[in-house]
Amino acid sequence: MNIRTYQPGDEAHQAAIYNEAAAALPRFKPATVDEVTRRCRARDFDPATRFYAVANGRPVGYAAFHPNGRISFPWCRPGHEEAAEPLFQSVLEAMKARGLTTALAAYRADWPAQRDFFLGHGFRQTREMVNYFLDLAGMPTRPSRPTHPITPLREDDVPALFDFGRPVVRSRSAEELAHHLFKNPYFQPEDLFVLRGRDDDTPLAVGLFITHPGYGDPKQVDPFMPCFRLGAFGTEGMTTKRLNGLFSLLAREQRNPSPYALDLLGHAATLLEESGSTTLAAQVPSDAAHLVRFYTSFFRRQGSFPVFEMALGQ
Repeated sequence: MNIRTYQPGDEAHQAAIYNEAAAALPRFKPATVDEVTRRCRARDFDPATRFYAVANGRPVGYAAFHPNGRISFPWCRPGHEEAAEPLFQSVLEAMKARGLTTALAAYRADWPAQRDFFLGHGFRQTREMVNYFLDLAGMPTRPSRPTHPITPLREDDVPALFDFGRPVVRSRSAEELAHHLFKNPYFQPEDLFVLRGRDDDTPLAVGLFITHPGYGDPKQVDPFMPCFRLGAFGTEGMTTKRLNGLFSLLAREQRNPSPYALDLLGHAATLLEESGSTTLAAQVPSDAAHLVRFYTSFFRRQGSFPVFEMALGQ
Protein backbone atom coordinates (compact mmCIF):
# COMPACT_ATOMS: atom_id res chain seq x y z
CA MET A 1 0.00 0.00 0.00
CA ASN A 2 1.21 3.47 -0.91
CA ILE A 3 0.21 6.77 0.75
CA ARG A 4 0.38 9.81 -1.52
CA THR A 5 -1.11 13.29 -1.78
CA TYR A 6 -3.77 14.48 -4.19
CA GLN A 7 -3.42 14.05 -7.94
CA PRO A 8 -5.80 15.34 -10.64
CA GLY A 9 -8.45 12.71 -11.24
CA ASP A 10 -8.75 11.69 -7.60
CA GLU A 11 -12.12 13.42 -7.31
CA ALA A 12 -14.11 10.44 -8.62
CA HIS A 13 -12.19 8.02 -6.40
CA GLN A 14 -12.77 10.19 -3.32
CA ALA A 15 -16.52 10.46 -3.88
CA ALA A 16 -16.77 6.69 -4.40
CA ILE A 17 -14.68 5.91 -1.30
CA TYR A 18 -16.83 8.13 0.91
CA ASN A 19 -20.09 6.80 -0.49
CA GLU A 20 -19.02 3.19 0.06
CA ALA A 21 -17.64 3.82 3.55
CA ALA A 22 -20.41 6.05 4.94
CA ALA A 23 -23.52 4.67 3.22
CA ALA A 24 -24.92 3.00 6.34
CA LEU A 25 -24.51 6.02 8.64
CA PRO A 26 -27.56 8.00 9.86
CA ARG A 27 -28.63 10.86 7.58
CA PHE A 28 -25.98 9.87 5.05
CA LYS A 29 -25.81 12.22 2.07
CA PRO A 30 -23.91 10.87 -0.96
CA ALA A 31 -20.93 12.86 -2.17
CA THR A 32 -20.87 13.78 -5.84
CA VAL A 33 -17.88 14.07 -8.14
CA ASP A 34 -18.90 17.62 -9.01
CA GLU A 35 -18.96 18.58 -5.34
CA VAL A 36 -15.47 17.18 -4.70
CA THR A 37 -14.17 18.75 -7.91
CA ARG A 38 -15.45 22.18 -6.82
CA ARG A 39 -13.49 21.93 -3.60
CA CYS A 40 -10.35 20.81 -5.42
CA ARG A 41 -10.60 23.76 -7.81
CA ALA A 42 -11.12 26.35 -5.08
CA ARG A 43 -8.55 29.12 -5.02
CA ASP A 44 -7.25 28.10 -1.61
CA PHE A 45 -7.11 24.34 -2.24
CA ASP A 46 -3.76 22.82 -1.27
CA PRO A 47 -3.07 19.34 -2.75
CA ALA A 48 -0.61 18.61 0.06
CA THR A 49 -3.44 18.59 2.62
CA ARG A 50 -5.23 15.58 1.11
CA PHE A 51 -3.85 12.02 1.34
CA TYR A 52 -4.86 8.85 -0.48
CA ALA A 53 -4.07 5.22 0.22
CA VAL A 54 -3.44 3.31 -3.02
CA ALA A 55 -3.53 -0.50 -3.30
CA ASN A 56 -2.85 -2.26 -6.59
CA GLY A 57 -2.97 1.08 -8.40
CA ARG A 58 -6.42 1.99 -7.05
CA PRO A 59 -7.22 4.57 -4.30
CA VAL A 60 -8.90 2.74 -1.43
CA GLY A 61 -8.96 5.42 1.28
CA TYR A 62 -8.41 9.11 1.91
CA ALA A 63 -8.01 11.62 4.73
CA ALA A 64 -7.45 15.36 4.79
CA PHE A 65 -6.87 18.42 6.95
CA HIS A 66 -7.48 22.15 6.71
CA PRO A 67 -5.00 24.90 7.52
CA ASN A 68 -7.22 25.79 10.50
CA GLY A 69 -6.45 22.38 12.05
CA ARG A 70 -9.69 20.59 11.23
CA ILE A 71 -9.02 16.99 10.33
CA SER A 72 -11.14 14.39 8.58
CA PHE A 73 -11.87 10.83 9.52
CA PRO A 74 -9.83 8.41 7.35
CA TRP A 75 -12.50 7.01 5.06
CA CYS A 76 -11.73 3.60 3.52
CA ARG A 77 -13.49 1.27 1.13
CA PRO A 78 -14.95 -1.80 2.89
CA GLY A 79 -12.25 -4.45 3.11
CA HIS A 80 -9.45 -1.86 3.18
CA GLU A 81 -9.87 -0.55 6.72
CA GLU A 82 -6.17 -1.26 7.39
CA ALA A 83 -5.42 1.91 5.41
CA ALA A 84 -7.01 4.11 8.05
CA GLU A 85 -4.07 4.18 10.45
CA PRO A 86 -1.31 5.06 7.95
CA LEU A 87 -3.58 7.67 6.38
CA PHE A 88 -4.31 9.25 9.74
CA GLN A 89 -0.67 9.28 10.80
CA SER A 90 0.34 10.85 7.47
CA VAL A 91 -2.12 13.66 8.06
CA LEU A 92 -0.89 14.25 11.61
CA GLU A 93 2.74 14.36 10.52
CA ALA A 94 1.93 16.84 7.75
CA MET A 95 0.10 19.07 10.23
CA LYS A 96 3.02 19.01 12.64
CA ALA A 97 5.44 19.85 9.84
CA ARG A 98 3.40 23.00 9.18
CA GLY A 99 3.60 24.06 12.78
CA LEU A 100 -0.05 23.40 13.61
CA THR A 101 -0.50 22.88 17.33
CA THR A 102 -4.06 21.53 17.55
CA ALA A 103 -6.09 19.04 15.54
CA LEU A 104 -9.88 19.41 15.57
CA ALA A 105 -12.58 17.02 14.39
CA ALA A 106 -16.36 17.44 14.20
CA TYR A 107 -18.88 14.78 13.17
CA ARG A 108 -22.49 13.96 13.95
CA ALA A 109 -23.16 12.71 17.48
CA ASP A 110 -24.97 9.68 16.07
CA TRP A 111 -21.86 8.52 14.17
CA PRO A 112 -20.26 6.53 17.03
CA ALA A 113 -17.49 4.88 14.98
CA GLN A 114 -16.05 8.29 14.11
CA ARG A 115 -16.35 9.48 17.71
CA ASP A 116 -14.66 6.35 19.04
CA PHE A 117 -11.86 6.62 16.48
CA PHE A 118 -10.88 10.11 17.57
CA LEU A 119 -11.29 9.39 21.28
CA GLY A 120 -9.14 6.29 20.81
CA HIS A 121 -6.39 8.39 19.23
CA GLY A 122 -5.99 10.88 22.04
CA PHE A 123 -8.66 13.41 21.17
CA ARG A 124 -11.11 14.63 23.78
CA GLN A 125 -14.48 16.25 23.40
CA THR A 126 -13.97 19.91 24.24
CA ARG A 127 -17.42 21.30 23.46
CA GLU A 128 -20.59 21.00 21.47
CA MET A 129 -21.68 23.57 18.90
CA VAL A 130 -25.31 24.23 19.78
CA ASN A 131 -27.70 25.50 17.09
CA TYR A 132 -30.74 27.68 17.75
CA PHE A 133 -33.42 29.63 15.93
CA LEU A 134 -35.93 32.29 16.94
CA ASP A 135 -39.00 33.32 14.96
CA LEU A 136 -39.78 37.01 14.89
CA ALA A 137 -43.24 36.23 16.28
CA GLY A 138 -41.62 34.67 19.35
CA MET A 139 -39.26 37.55 20.02
CA PRO A 140 -39.23 38.74 23.65
CA THR A 141 -40.76 42.14 24.33
CA ARG A 142 -38.24 44.75 23.32
CA PRO A 143 -37.41 47.68 25.58
CA SER A 144 -38.62 51.04 24.34
CA ARG A 145 -35.01 52.16 24.19
CA PRO A 146 -31.66 50.42 24.74
CA THR A 147 -30.14 50.63 28.20
CA HIS A 148 -26.86 51.75 26.60
CA PRO A 149 -25.88 53.35 23.27
CA ILE A 150 -25.64 51.00 20.27
CA THR A 151 -23.24 52.09 17.52
CA PRO A 152 -21.30 50.40 14.68
CA LEU A 153 -18.18 48.42 15.55
CA ARG A 154 -14.92 50.32 14.99
CA GLU A 155 -11.54 48.76 14.35
CA ASP A 156 -10.18 50.35 17.53
CA ASP A 157 -12.84 48.38 19.47
CA VAL A 158 -11.34 45.05 18.47
CA PRO A 159 -8.64 44.79 21.20
CA ALA A 160 -11.34 45.13 23.87
CA LEU A 161 -13.53 42.67 21.99
CA PHE A 162 -10.67 40.19 21.75
CA ASP A 163 -9.93 40.60 25.45
CA PHE A 164 -13.40 39.79 26.76
CA GLY A 165 -14.14 37.35 23.95
CA ARG A 166 -10.98 35.28 24.38
CA PRO A 167 -12.76 32.31 26.00
CA VAL A 168 -15.00 32.06 22.92
CA VAL A 169 -13.28 33.34 19.77
CA ARG A 170 -10.79 31.16 17.91
CA SER A 171 -8.65 34.03 16.59
CA ARG A 172 -5.12 34.00 17.99
CA SER A 173 -4.71 37.76 18.20
CA ALA A 174 -6.70 40.98 18.03
CA GLU A 175 -5.17 41.60 14.59
CA GLU A 176 -6.41 38.23 13.33
CA LEU A 177 -9.88 38.90 14.75
CA ALA A 178 -9.96 42.36 13.12
CA HIS A 179 -9.13 40.82 9.75
CA HIS A 180 -11.91 38.25 10.19
CA LEU A 181 -14.48 40.90 11.06
CA PHE A 182 -13.50 43.71 8.69
CA LYS A 183 -12.18 41.77 5.68
CA ASN A 184 -14.67 38.92 5.53
CA PRO A 185 -15.96 38.23 2.01
CA TYR A 186 -19.31 36.92 3.29
CA PHE A 187 -20.49 39.71 5.58
CA GLN A 188 -19.86 43.43 5.94
CA PRO A 189 -18.38 45.45 8.84
CA GLU A 190 -21.74 47.25 8.92
CA ASP A 191 -23.30 43.98 10.11
CA LEU A 192 -21.57 44.41 13.50
CA PHE A 193 -22.82 46.68 16.29
CA VAL A 194 -21.62 47.48 19.80
CA LEU A 195 -23.37 48.19 23.08
CA ARG A 196 -21.24 50.84 24.78
CA GLY A 197 -20.81 52.21 28.28
CA ARG A 198 -22.82 55.33 28.93
CA ASP A 199 -19.88 57.39 30.17
CA ASP A 200 -16.67 56.09 28.61
CA ASP A 201 -17.66 54.51 25.24
CA THR A 202 -16.30 51.14 26.41
CA PRO A 203 -17.61 48.11 24.44
CA LEU A 204 -19.76 46.04 26.79
CA ALA A 205 -21.13 43.56 24.23
CA VAL A 206 -21.01 43.04 20.47
CA GLY A 207 -23.68 41.74 18.14
CA LEU A 208 -23.49 40.48 14.56
CA PHE A 209 -26.51 40.12 12.29
CA ILE A 210 -26.19 38.72 8.76
CA THR A 211 -29.00 38.89 6.25
CA HIS A 212 -28.63 37.72 2.67
CA PRO A 213 -31.45 36.28 0.54
CA GLY A 214 -29.04 33.88 -1.13
CA TYR A 215 -28.00 32.26 2.15
CA GLY A 216 -29.69 29.18 3.58
CA ASP A 217 -32.93 29.03 5.52
CA PRO A 218 -32.05 28.08 9.14
CA LYS A 219 -35.18 25.90 9.36
CA GLN A 220 -34.22 23.91 6.27
CA VAL A 221 -30.75 22.76 7.38
CA ASP A 222 -29.97 19.69 9.47
CA PRO A 223 -28.90 21.14 12.85
CA PHE A 224 -27.07 17.95 13.81
CA MET A 225 -24.70 18.11 10.85
CA PRO A 226 -21.20 19.34 11.82
CA CYS A 227 -21.56 22.69 10.06
CA PHE A 228 -20.07 25.78 11.66
CA ARG A 229 -22.35 28.76 11.00
CA LEU A 230 -20.92 31.84 9.30
CA GLY A 231 -20.54 34.77 11.67
CA ALA A 232 -21.13 32.89 14.92
CA PHE A 233 -18.47 33.91 17.42
CA GLY A 234 -16.31 30.86 18.04
CA THR A 235 -16.13 29.78 14.39
CA GLU A 236 -13.38 32.15 13.24
CA GLY A 237 -11.11 30.53 10.66
CA MET A 238 -13.45 27.60 10.08
CA THR A 239 -15.16 26.55 6.87
CA THR A 240 -18.73 27.71 7.47
CA LYS A 241 -22.34 27.29 6.40
CA ARG A 242 -23.93 30.58 5.31
CA LEU A 243 -27.39 31.13 6.83
CA ASN A 244 -29.78 34.02 6.37
CA GLY A 245 -30.64 35.81 9.61
CA LEU A 246 -27.62 34.72 11.64
CA PHE A 247 -27.38 36.56 14.98
CA SER A 248 -24.38 36.17 17.24
CA LEU A 249 -23.52 37.77 20.55
CA LEU A 250 -20.29 38.29 22.42
CA ALA A 251 -20.49 39.72 25.93
CA ARG A 252 -18.28 39.91 28.96
CA GLU A 253 -18.50 36.73 31.00
CA GLN A 254 -20.99 37.21 33.78
CA ARG A 255 -23.79 35.22 35.29
CA ASN A 256 -26.53 37.11 33.47
CA PRO A 257 -25.66 38.86 30.20
CA SER A 258 -29.35 39.23 29.33
CA PRO A 259 -29.77 43.01 29.89
CA TYR A 260 -27.02 43.76 27.35
CA ALA A 261 -27.94 40.83 25.13
CA LEU A 262 -31.61 41.77 24.91
CA ASP A 263 -30.69 45.26 23.72
CA LEU A 264 -28.57 43.77 20.94
CA LEU A 265 -31.21 41.17 20.13
CA GLY A 266 -33.82 43.92 19.84
CA HIS A 267 -31.54 45.82 17.47
CA ALA A 268 -31.13 42.67 15.35
CA ALA A 269 -34.90 42.12 15.36
CA THR A 270 -35.43 45.58 13.91
CA LEU A 271 -32.93 44.79 11.15
CA LEU A 272 -34.65 41.45 10.57
CA GLU A 273 -38.01 43.16 10.08
CA GLU A 274 -36.44 45.60 7.65
CA SER A 275 -34.96 42.72 5.64
CA GLY A 276 -38.32 41.00 5.23
CA SER A 277 -37.10 37.77 6.86
CA THR A 278 -38.83 36.18 9.83
CA THR A 279 -36.27 33.92 11.54
CA LEU A 280 -33.02 34.43 13.41
CA ALA A 281 -30.40 31.67 13.48
CA ALA A 282 -27.67 31.25 16.09
CA GLN A 283 -24.84 28.95 17.12
CA VAL A 284 -22.81 28.99 20.33
CA PRO A 285 -20.09 26.76 21.81
CA SER A 286 -21.31 24.90 24.87
CA ASP A 287 -18.31 25.92 26.98
CA ALA A 288 -19.40 29.59 26.80
CA ALA A 289 -21.84 28.99 29.65
CA HIS A 290 -23.00 32.60 30.03
CA LEU A 291 -23.93 32.78 26.34
CA VAL A 292 -25.62 29.37 26.39
CA ARG A 293 -27.83 30.59 29.22
CA PHE A 294 -28.95 33.55 27.15
CA TYR A 295 -29.70 31.59 23.96
CA THR A 296 -31.44 28.81 25.89
CA SER A 297 -33.68 31.38 27.59
CA PHE A 298 -34.84 33.17 24.46
CA PHE A 299 -34.16 30.94 21.43
CA ARG A 300 -35.35 27.48 20.49
CA ARG A 301 -32.68 24.81 20.45
CA GLN A 302 -32.45 22.89 17.15
CA GLY A 303 -29.61 20.45 17.69
CA SER A 304 -25.87 20.21 18.22
CA PHE A 305 -22.72 18.38 17.24
CA PRO A 306 -19.59 17.50 19.24
CA VAL A 307 -16.12 18.93 18.67
CA PHE A 308 -13.00 16.88 19.47
CA GLU A 309 -9.50 18.32 19.86
CA MET A 310 -5.99 17.06 20.44
CA ALA A 311 -2.74 18.93 21.00
CA LEU A 312 -0.09 18.07 18.42
CA GLY A 313 3.37 17.40 19.82
CA GLN A 314 6.15 18.88 17.74
